[in-house]
Amino acid sequence: MAESNPLWALVTVFAPLSLASVGGGTATLPAMQHQAVDVQHWLTAREFVDLFAVARLAPGPGSMLVTLIGWKVFGWSGALIATLAMFVPSSLLCYAVTRAWTQYKGKMWHTALEQGLAPIGTGLLAAGVLAMFQLMGMGWPALLVAAAVAAVMMWRPRFQPLIALLCAGALFACGSVIF
Repeated sequence: MAESNPLWALVTVFAPLSLASVGGGTATLPAMQHQAVDVQHWLTAREFVDLFAVARLAPGPGSMLVTLIGWKVFGWSGALIATLAMFVPSSLLCYAVTRAWTQYKGKMWHTALEQGLAPIGTGLLAAGVLAMFQLMGMGWPALLVAAAVAAVMMWRPRFQPLIALLCAGALFACGSVIF
């Protein structure tokens, strides 16, 4: 059924990803890329990276990548369906969990669970970043620069991220001219 109806295919791909993206859509990037490129063949790897770049530059959440994928698959209807499939299920889940969660605030198990989920979210975010590095064909120099920028941002959290990005870009521009 999903093969014959592209709108239903968008729902079956993005609704489950929505439920896995609570806390940040970046965590679902590897799965999103796998579905859109490898399984559904909606995009090539290069098109995925290009749409990812556009989604990151546009205002709004980075998860708006799904809107662009939906638009590529089925125009405006696809963009609307993909966006709703990505944002509605997780929003409803968050609403329900928040209502239940606040009833137990202050309990020891509540605090332990909150602290235990933080590293999981960090790991999922790191997996998304590594997946994008692999898709873009970035090697160890890019990973080294990303780690250096992350270290600077952790060391000086109020440091302007744009300056770090400009420095990283200049470093790569110089490296491409030299090598």
